[in-house]
Amino acid sequence: MSIKKILGIGCLLLGAIVSEVAMAQGGSFPVRPMRFFVPYAPGGVGDLTARIVAQKMSEHLGQPVVIENRPGAGMVIGTSAVAKAEPDGYTMGLTGNGHTLAHSLFKSLPYDISKDFAHVSTIGFFDLAIFVSPKSNFRTLEDLINHAKANPGKVNIGSISIGSTQHLAAELFKSMSGIDATVVPFRSSADVIAAAIGQTVDASVEILAPLMGQIRGDLVRPLAVTSKSRFASFPNIPTVSERAVPGYEAASWNGVSVPAGTPEGPIQRLNEAVNHALAQPDVKARMLELGVSSRGSSSIAMRDLINADIAKWKAVIDRSNIPRQ
Repeated sequence: MSIKKILGIGCLLLGAIVSEVAMAQGGSFPVRPMRFFVPYAPGGVGDLTARIVAQKMSEHLGQPVVIENRPGAGMVIGTSAVAKAEPDGYTMGLTGNGHTLAHSLFKSLPYDISKDFAHVSTIGFFDLAIFVSPKSNFRTLEDLINHAKANPGKVNIGSISIGSTQHLAAELFKSMSGIDATVVPFRSSADVIAAAIGQTVDASVEILAPLMGQIRGDLVRPLAVTSKSRFASFPNIPTVSERAVPGYEAASWNGVSVPAGTPEGPIQRLNEAVNHALAQPDVKARMLELGVSSRGSSSIAMRDLINADIAKWKAVIDRSNIPRQ
C-alpha cells in the first residue's frame, strides 16, 4: 500500500475520532432537527408544557424541535419510541412522575424508566389541591382532619382513577395524617370537581390546572396545596405540610429524557436549552396560567428524583393494596 493511501486512511480515521470526540463533548450539536415524543394526546397540560419549552429550545439551539404526539397504552407507545431510538441526542421524550408510578403499577413494561433512559432536566411541577364545596363546614385542612378522626371510616375523598397521582396523593394524605377515610375514584377531573361542589364527597384531590377557574370564581374552597411550597398564583393557599401534616409532599411533574447511551455532550446542550427556556419570563407566565411551576434541574437531579419517586410511590401503592396490571 502506498504512503499516500496510508496517509489518506489515517486522515479518515482521525476525522472519525475527532467527530466522535466533538459529539461526546457537544461539539456542533445539533446540526439537524430533533424529535420530541409526547406520550399524550395534543391539548393536555403535559403536551402544552412540552410545546412551550420546545419552541424556546428551538430558538436557543438553532434547530427545530418537532413535537410528535404518541398517546396510548398508558404512555407505553410514546415512551417506547424514545427507548428504541438512536442515542444521539436527536430524539427526546416527555417523562415524569407518571412513569415512576407505572414502574410499580404494571407487572411488566417494555422499558425501565430508571435504566433505559438518560435524563436531561425537569420542566415543570403540577401542584395538586385538597378542596371542598364552598358550602362545606370545613374551613381549614385541620377541620377536615379533625372531623375524619372523630368519625373514622365515614369521610370520603374524591380523586380520579385508581393509581393516578391524585389517587395516590389522597392515599398518602390518609396515611400521614392518620385518618380512616375512603378514597372514591371518579372517571374524570370534571366528575371529581362536580362531586366536591355537590358534596357527594367530603373533599377532593385534583391537580390545579382544571381547578384554576373554579378557585377564582369561588366555586370551590381550596384547603391546601400538596406541594412543598405554595403555588405562586395562589399565595394565600397554604400547603398541607405547613398546616397539618409535616413532611407531606405530593406533586405531578414532567421532564425531558433521551435514550440511554446518549453522549454527555448532547445531554448537556439539551439541558442548557431546557433551563434557558424555563428562565424566560414569558415561559414562566404561560406555565403559571396552566397551573404549572416551571422548574429545571441538572441531569443528575432528575435521575435522583425519578429513583426517589419510584421508592416513595411503591410504598404507597403496596400499602394501598393496589393490584398490578
